Amino acid sequence: MESTLRLGDAEIPRIGLGTNRLTETTANVAFVRDAVAAGVGMIDTAHLYTGGQSEETIGAALAGGASDVVVATKGGFGGPGHGRPGRLKVEIEKSLRRLRTDCIDLYYLHRVDPETPLEDSVAAIAEYRHRGAIRHVGLSDVSIDQIQRAAAVVPIAAVQNRYNLSEGKHDEGVIDYCEQQDMVFVPYFPLRGEHGADLAQIAARHGATPKQIALAWLLKRSPAMLPIPGTLSLAHLKENLGALRIALTDEEFETLALRR
Repeated sequence: MESTLRLGDAEIPRIGLGTNRLTETTANVAFVRDAVAAGVGMIDTAHLYTGGQSEETIGAALAGGASDVVVATKGGFGGPGHGRPGRLKVEIEKSLRRLRTDCIDLYYLHRVDPETPLEDSVAAIAEYRHRGAIRHVGLSDVSIDQIQRAAAVVPIAAVQNRYNLSEGKHDEGVIDYCEQQDMVFVPYFPLRGEHGADLAQIAARHGATPKQIALAWLLKRSPAMLPIPGTLSLAHLKENLGALRIALTDEEFETLALRR
C-alpha cells in the first residue's frame, strides 16, 4: 500500500487533519505546528469552521514558515444563495487573510447551491486560480455528473464526500471515478463505524486500535483516498498517522466491507 499520493506537484502522506473544532488559542497554534512536524500531509478547514478561528489558527501557525503541508479550505456553505459568485469571492478573500497567504493550496466549493448554477460557482473560484490566488480547485458532496460539469470549467483536483466503514453511498462510483481521473478522494467523517467484534479482532491481530484499522481500510479501498480525521490531540493524531503502516489483507478488507 502506498503511504503517499500526489496532489498536483505535491507528494503528501495519505492521512490529513480535520479542523472543524479548532479554535484560536496558543495551545492550538502549537498543536498545528506539531501536527505538521509529525507528518500530516493535508490540513483541512473551511470558511465557516469555528466562526473563522480554524483558518486563523492555521494561518498563525504556518505564517512565514516553509512547509510541505497542503492547506485546504472551503466556501459556499449555508443554504440557497451561498454559492453565488459574489458571496464566494467575499469568502475567498476572508480565507486568504485568515490563512495569511497569497495562495490557497486547495479550495473546495463546500456545497452545490440549489439556486446558483454549479458552473457559475466554480467559475468564481476559477478566477482566483487564474490569478494565482488558488492553486487547486475541489468539490464537496457531489456526484459524478457534478464533477464532470465542474471539470468542464476548471480542472478538479480533489473531491470531498462523506465516506467511512458504515456509510457507503459513494461506493456507487465516485471514488473509482476520482481514481480514474487522478483526483484525490477525501472522505470526511472517516472514523464513523469503527466499532464491532470483527474490527476489534483485526485490530488485535495487527497490534493496532480499531480507529487505525478503520483508516487502513479506507486507504486500501483506493490509492486516491486521503482521510482527514479530526482531532485536537497530538497523541490521537500520531495514532491516526500510524494507520499508514498497516497493510490489511484482502480477506480482512472484505470482512469489513461486508459490514456496510
